[in-house]
Amino acid sequence: MAGQLTTEVRKGDFLSLARALTLVENELEGSKEILISLPANSITSIIGVTGPPGAGKSTLVNALIAKLAEKGKRIAILAVDPTSPFNLGSLLGDRIRMSAHFNNSNVFIRSVATRGSVGGLSAKIIEMTDVLKAGGFDHIIVETVGVGQSEIEIAGLADLTIVVLVPEAGDEIQHIKSGLMEIGDAFAVNKADREGASAFAANLKKMLHQRASAVPVFKTVADKNEGIEDLLKWIENFAPAKNNMKSHLYAEKAFRLIQNFRMKDIRKEELQLLISQQMESADFNLYKFVQGFEKK
Repeated sequence: MAGQLTTEVRKGDFLSLARALTLVENELEGSKEILISLPANSITSIIGVTGPPGAGKSTLVNALIAKLAEKGKRIAILAVDPTSPFNLGSLLGDRIRMSAHFNNSNVFIRSVATRGSVGGLSAKIIEMTDVLKAGGFDHIIVETVGVGQSEIEIAGLADLTIVVLVPEAGDEIQHIKSGLMEIGDAFAVNKADREGASAFAANLKKMLHQRASAVPVFKTVADKNEGIEDLLKWIENFAPAKNNMKSHLYAEKAFRLIQNFRMKDIRKEELQLLISQQMESADFNLYKFVQGFEKK
């Protein structure tokens, strides 16, 4: 079943792709087999779009989709939305904002919740991106949740990362400098029709001058399609360097997968019950207790 589903995904069938993503995202039966059967793919470029909340990331992505679709490109979008800490639900509003592209046969949009992940991405983002790579897309756009400098994971996942800011972010730049400022391959000053946009872009260029290689700064007004063409030309001509952060991100993912595999027969509730029982003994030693599991 998993092999057949992967075959359909490789043919570009959107229904099969959606089903595969659901299985993988929720760790349902067959998800492991799907991931193992995925073909290697280093051709599809992954574009990361990140930045603080309210910068207009979704609007910018929407404008990029429109331009790429006009050129006949096949595009997949993974839009990460925050999960409520109260009911663990998610609005998945990016899917609503990109509704104009729903009927485009070359555009696949998937919203995904963070599910408690604090790095601006979903816990299953790597697996979902790998599934999308098998779908024969020209570009995969990953839009992060927008939580500030903690969302540096995108730099490990994406081949190129665009950081979206707004002119009003001038006072916040120093606070996000240690995070987002280091990971951007390009910066987009969105809503550039607002007062102070030119001065902000100039100051941003000065700050980025300290980077080892030149980092472009684009002024965009995404809801009016201004500056999008220049940004797109840069994307199409960008030659990604070796991404050293990718191996770190994959090592973290591998560690968690191995950890989950080795602990699959251990339940916290059962541990608590055993401990509560053994704590009645006068010679109870927590570390001796743990050692008993290490020998299994």
